[in-house]
Amino acid sequence: MDKVMIFSGNANPKLAKDIAAKLKTKLASIFVSRFSEGEVRVKVNDNVRGKDVFIIQPTCPPVNDNLMELLIMIDALKRASAWRITAVMPYYGYARQDRKDQPRVPITAKLVANLLTVSGANRILTMDLHAGQIQGFFDIPLDHLFAVNVFVDYFENKKKLKNIVVVAPDVGGIKMARAYAKRLGATLAILDKRRISPESTEVMHLLGDVDAKTAIIVDDLVATGGSLIEAAAALHSRGVKEIYAAITHGVLSGDAISKIEKSFLKELLITDTIPLPSSAKIKKIKVLSVAELLAEAIKRIRTEQSISCLFEE
Repeated sequence: MDKVMIFSGNANPKLAKDIAAKLKTKLASIFVSRFSEGEVRVKVNDNVRGKDVFIIQPTCPPVNDNLMELLIMIDALKRASAWRITAVMPYYGYARQDRKDQPRVPITAKLVANLLTVSGANRILTMDLHAGQIQGFFDIPLDHLFAVNVFVDYFENKKKLKNIVVVAPDVGGIKMARAYAKRLGATLAILDKRRISPESTEVMHLLGDVDAKTAIIVDDLVATGGSLIEAAAALHSRGVKEIYAAITHGVLSGDAISKIEKSFLKELLITDTIPLPSSAKIKKIKVLSVAELLAEAIKRIRTEQSISCLFEE
């Protein structure tokens, strides 16, 4: 593509290379390192004057490091006279604090939106935000993609499951679960849970018929795995035959891997929006690529085509 340049930070270089390969181009050269005291050091090695620039950088763990890298790369490219800078954030960190649900707490999702805008980003491309209203925190264009078709293709072509029930892990996930159920021709169930702490929940009620069915739990992210394991146990106790999980962002912090390995889950499907560490490569976890989806979105943004067909949930 003429006058387009793809850059990558240190957060997920493999995904960036895969996206560039899909676009039949090479990654542009940028130096991202650290000064001796830990400050982020950036130098753009290629001429970007008048170019349409895309930076592939999910703000995944270590979140603070990757976020600062992204902000500083944007600043460097802006000062180098790039025509347009699109921050491609497959995973949008700090998204879980998206409203004031308690006294004296921040709204970090809005703070990060402000930082990205002030740093010089002209556009944001992201995937499966933790809360849809985050799109409204930006005063610049934001394109919000969904991984639903990536997972649905896998289940239809690889697993060919029968008698499926799609399970929303909480009331907030009903819209996502409905999208999966519609595409898979499946029924829908909802787990009603009560949050004990920011990291743990307790399943209270199950709404819907799941007995002797194959369940697919869908969600936007899995962190410590507490909610997911609790949901799988609740479904198992109610007679579910097999339990799968399709979750876009595999944060997998703490002892999540050991929990998943011992759980009732048959398979956990995640995407490569966040790189999977070698310690997390177990048989129960399968990674699906979103490189083709992101590459198509970048191509359409560059050529000023509609991308509505890509982000319909």
